[in-house]
Amino acid sequence: MRQVILDTETTGLEPEQGHRIIEIGAIEIVNRRRTGRQFHRYLCPDRDIDPGAGQVHGLTTEFLSGQPRFAEVAEELREFIRDAELVIHNAPFDVAFLDAEFQRLIPGAPGTRTADLCQILDTLAVARQLHPGQRNSLDALCKRYSVDNSHRDLHGALLDADLLLEVYLAMTGGQGALTLSEDEEAAAGHLHAVKRAERPPGELRVVRASAEELAAHEKLLGLLDKASGGRTAWRTFDPRPAAGPTA
Repeated sequence: MRQVILDTETTGLEPEQGHRIIEIGAIEIVNRRRTGRQFHRYLCPDRDIDPGAGQVHGLTTEFLSGQPRFAEVAEELREFIRDAELVIHNAPFDVAFLDAEFQRLIPGAPGTRTADLCQILDTLAVARQLHPGQRNSLDALCKRYSVDNSHRDLHGALLDADLLLEVYLAMTGGQGALTLSEDEEAAAGHLHAVKRAERPPGELRVVRASAEELAAHEKLLGLLDKASGGRTAWRTFDPRPAAGPTA
């Protein structure tokens, strides 16, 4: 399965008010493994950056003035995300900006929506299902899944895409970190060999519970019997009578 982890930085919050994308970061994974391919571009927005947005990502109009415009990278971006599953945190925000940028190129043309090119997975929606009522920002998820984000002083599209990739793998099972490459499997081939365990010499020592330990165990079982109304499963398999309620 081919997926692209994507993030953007923008001049503001509302594409309907003419705000633009100024950075795109995307990382490709196939079958939950990094392929080494990524797409990263800074973009000239031809407009000012809102002060609040500038405080988030630190990008300036002066720096971006020498960067390409979206129209110059649009086709390369399309080919990078085409037929993949886009993995985005708070996907409606980024997708709205991508759709607005594509529509600017050919206004009203069919097939210019991001969803026409690829599937979209919103990791914020996934996180809210897994952790209802909790904070599910990217920083909060990094902390929850032990993903190191100590180097994230400012937001950055490629940096945030890289952090989201690690969070996504951990949040959906983490198998990607446990999967060996073919070379690693060959080097670790001895792990697949099954060997009969050797029994140590001498007699096995059996340590039995003392009378005090047995009494304490029965007392605990009695408390659980009382709390469950006598519906504890172990009494079904234990022929001994249940202990009476313990005061």
